[in-house]
Amino acid sequence: MDPVSTAAPLFDAAFWLTAGGIMVLLVMSGFFSGSETALTAASRGKLRAAADRGSKGAQKALDVTEDSERLIGSVLLGNNVVNILATSLATALLTKTFGPNGVALATLVMTLLVLIFAEVLPKTYAITNPESTASLVARPIQLIVIVFSPIVNAVRYFVRGVLYVFGVRTDPNSHILAVREEIAGALQLGHSEGVVEKEDRDRILGALDLADRTVAEVMLHRSGIEMVDADQPAVDILRQCLESAHTRLPLYRDDPENIVGVIHAKDLLRAIHTSDADGGDPLTRVDIMDVAMPPYFVPETTALDEQMRQFLKRKTHFALVVDEYGALQGLLTLEDIIEEIVGEIADEFDEEDDYVFTQTEDGAYLIDGSMTIRDVNRAHDWSLPDEEANTVAGLVIHEAQIIPVEGQVFSFHGFRFEVVDKDENRLATLKIRPL
Repeated sequence: MDPVSTAAPLFDAAFWLTAGGIMVLLVMSGFFSGSETALTAASRGKLRAAADRGSKGAQKALDVTEDSERLIGSVLLGNNVVNILATSLATALLTKTFGPNGVALATLVMTLLVLIFAEVLPKTYAITNPESTASLVARPIQLIVIVFSPIVNAVRYFVRGVLYVFGVRTDPNSHILAVREEIAGALQLGHSEGVVEKEDRDRILGALDLADRTVAEVMLHRSGIEMVDADQPAVDILRQCLESAHTRLPLYRDDPENIVGVIHAKDLLRAIHTSDADGGDPLTRVDIMDVAMPPYFVPETTALDEQMRQFLKRKTHFALVVDEYGALQGLLTLEDIIEEIVGEIADEFDEEDDYVFTQTEDGAYLIDGSMTIRDVNRAHDWSLPDEEANTVAGLVIHEAQIIPVEGQVFSFHGFRFEVVDKDENRLATLKIRPL
């Protein structure tokens, strides 16, 4: 009998088993890709809120993202292993089936499959639902991180050693972005996209900036402080307190630099009323120093958030600012700090003109030179720098390096500055227009 040649079938059981294994590996690759995107894109604030409501998945997601370096290393390791293994199997399978042409075919097929089903599709879904996806995959990813931890740690130390050779120092405890910077960036992005209102953005950023701003930046300069001479007759002191728009006034003796107390209008009126009840002329019986409160001095370099805590702790709203030599520089109130958060607070005693920007026909603005750069930026959404000067006049003098004369014009930082009015050496009014 002639031998019968039996050719192996083209698509045998081994072919289908290998193809099935490739599909499983692609699913695993999609899982790793989607998990990486979800866990890195998910808002930790939203996850924290969900965890506080009892979501165990959200709590797991928070735990697994604590060490972002180990998380990313484990996910990338798993993703690369399954991708390389799937590509190797596909190359072997198609080479066996179609011969040498199978290599090119495997490259084309696996590129399309990995791109669509293992990268774009899972990542698109994960970025669309980051928090829910992160909560769902957190538990298996945590197990994978534990399993791959020895390998990832070895790779991590090797990478740091290579970077160290090239002079790059890494801090394992540092984050790519600080939380404050993340919040500020999200607010700026939300405002540019129309999601966050300008007022909301300014309030939140103002609160975040308190730690970076000092008392000297927001205080009322000593040239604008209204003071009371303690040696005046009580009737004159009473008249000055009643005519003032302020309820607290510093008391000085002999020299305005020599602050001896702070008089509160309510305390003065109460003392006069008590003396009147005892009989005699109440104004002659009142000793102003018995009524005055001791002055509270603070250094000009104190951060605003710390000074606000001190105001609340001492239960006072009024402080006198001094420099390193103890010389009086200005005056600060709790309202000044709050205004850095909520903007200008005007009451019935404030001049309305203090908070109005006069716009000219050519689109420029007439601005008081003593207005702070921060207030101008917040009012017009500008970005004038305030690192070298606190006021608009100070910025012009700093950039010009001279005391300008009336009518002089300067252009810097994308704006045109014109000196409209001067009060001795002070730039009283400036005309500012964006170039």
